[in-house]
Amino acid sequence: MVFFALFDSKLRAQKKAEEAENFRLEIERTRQLLGAKTAFPGGLDPDEMWWRDHFLWLKDVGYQLRSRHAPDWVPSWQGTDKYWALCEDSWQMPATQIASATRTSDGARVVLKRIQPSIHPHEIEVGKFLTSEPLKWQRENHCVEMLDVLQVPDEADETILVLPLLRPFDNPPFETIGEIIDFALQVFEGLQFMHKHHVAHRDCMNLNIMMDPRQMYPHPFHPCRPSRRLDGKGRVKYRPRTECRPRYLFIDFGISRRYQASQVAPLEPPIWGGYKGVPEFQTSNAPRNPFPTDVWYLGVALQQQLLNVYRGLGFMEPLISDMVQTDPAKRPTMDEVMSRFVPTYNALSPWKLRSRAVMKEEWLIMRPFRGLFHWLRCLRFLWRRLPAIPSLTV
Repeated sequence: MVFFALFDSKLRAQKKAEEAENFRLEIERTRQLLGAKTAFPGGLDPDEMWWRDHFLWLKDVGYQLRSRHAPDWVPSWQGTDKYWALCEDSWQMPATQIASATRTSDGARVVLKRIQPSIHPHEIEVGKFLTSEPLKWQRENHCVEMLDVLQVPDEADETILVLPLLRPFDNPPFETIGEIIDFALQVFEGLQFMHKHHVAHRDCMNLNIMMDPRQMYPHPFHPCRPSRRLDGKGRVKYRPRTECRPRYLFIDFGISRRYQASQVAPLEPPIWGGYKGVPEFQTSNAPRNPFPTDVWYLGVALQQQLLNVYRGLGFMEPLISDMVQTDPAKRPTMDEVMSRFVPTYNALSPWKLRSRAVMKEEWLIMRPFRGLFHWLRCLRFLWRRLPAIPSLTV
């Protein structure tokens, strides 16, 4: 046992070193691709300068950007022997139209998103509707809340949405089958909720499904590097999903549409979201009903991020296969998805629900020992009477 624990620790240390080297190489490749867009390694690119130019105004209206975007920013690595890519203030958000900030009134960590209403005229309307009273408090509502909407002065076509800081739904990885079922259940009922209120998301791919991490992370993580602490020094610790019942949320309503109740099967011209393989868009530009397309998008997201990644999810394959059928008319509605999924997971044994979520790429030699550690921790969950599907009561 000790030998394999040491072997596992060496493997993790080796993997950590490889990740650090890959990260350094990726930074260098990105630097080369950017060419002359940044004045120096780790500097602001042209799109980030917009945030620098609005730093003081945002501070006046109650939002403090990172030091990187301050007009008088001096990189922390200048004049030192520090490698710039390892310094927190060199890190960028994954997209330059978003920036992380702190709400000065209460210290809440938020994300600011720039949008142009002329390009996405429905985003604010749909987002506000989905989190308005009384929809906001319904358990089935899994739509991100717009905390504030800021009109940029002297720029008629620039608006900033203030959103809570979230993280990818599968980061960190799922640890039990019950946690995976909890995620699937929440996104199924979330899309069902949207369709019930006549809203089509139209881009519900994996990148537009996030997790509210507030209960999982006692200490703040860095918005640009979610695995790191806020100060960038070391990895951030977190609690298991089984202990803290995270909520999963749909984001990005830029191409979403809200319809009248009388429009049971509305028709919209094809619009490309994150997944480019939508079957009904491949052969024709004829208007299509966006609701079956939503079902396809979500089915592909679960297929790619769950079925292709974890073992032991065969019970979900028939449903997801139907969701991604080529013919939109043969796909189930979200009501049908829910009516099929609930009895499917109810038929699973408690042993199956609490079993470990094993990644397909995991080393075979380590499975017995990781499995032992997993069940020792499960004993603690059982003693505390924590449900196997975190969001469901005992």
